[in-house]
Amino acid sequence: MTTDPTAIPCPRGSNSGAMIDPDYGKAFGLWRARAGDAWTAYTRHPFVESLGDGSLPHRAFLNYLKQDYLFLVNFARAWALAVAKSQGMREMRSAAAAVDGLVNREMALHIETCAAAGISEDELFAVREAPQNLTYTRFVLEKGYSGDYLDLMAALAPCGMGYGEIGRRLAVEATSSVYQEWIDTYGNEAYQDGCRESGALIDEALENRLGPLYAETPRWNDLCHTFEMATRLEAAFWEVGA
Repeated sequence: MTTDPTAIPCPRGSNSGAMIDPDYGKAFGLWRARAGDAWTAYTRHPFVESLGDGSLPHRAFLNYLKQDYLFLVNFARAWALAVAKSQGMREMRSAAAAVDGLVNREMALHIETCAAAGISEDELFAVREAPQNLTYTRFVLEKGYSGDYLDLMAALAPCGMGYGEIGRRLAVEATSSVYQEWIDTYGNEAYQDGCRESGALIDEALENRLGPLYAETPRWNDLCHTFEMATRLEAAFWEVGA
């Protein structure tokens, strides 16, 4: 593990002004800036803030976990598409590792937490998808089916990196330990390393396909739009916990 160079230590519950924006690569920073208010609406949604202060009702958290389990099933499928869209073994290994992480590790949190509440894995898989879930996951999958690797990365990035930013911030700012396990899942250094590695890979993929001045190409605006739309769908997804 390495120390996150972008974090300025401050006491739990202190002002968020002490945090510096996460360094998940050049393209992510540009996409994040272009998303503007949509990014803030997603990463500082009332659902997120209630995770940090512990005020989120447990039933709402379970509703979210059940929908997020189905969400991760479809995101694993999207990352599997990234394997097929990859150019070279580096991209392929990264996409395959993402599938493994989703299926064999991240989803384990949902299964264990729901099992403790008497909800089996079979029941989780049989949950009916909420409209917000259906809209978001099909948007991402459509980008994977009809587009290329870059389209898919722009659609996937708000989820993985957004959760990294949220977890990193709440690891410092949370005033309650009620949802500490969730916060630790996305705020821990291994997850942060994964976000930085993903960002570096996206930067590399853009340069390889569009050149070092990729942000000046006609394609760039389309990728920014995809990232922003996925961000808006992420913000809407929090509502499944209502």
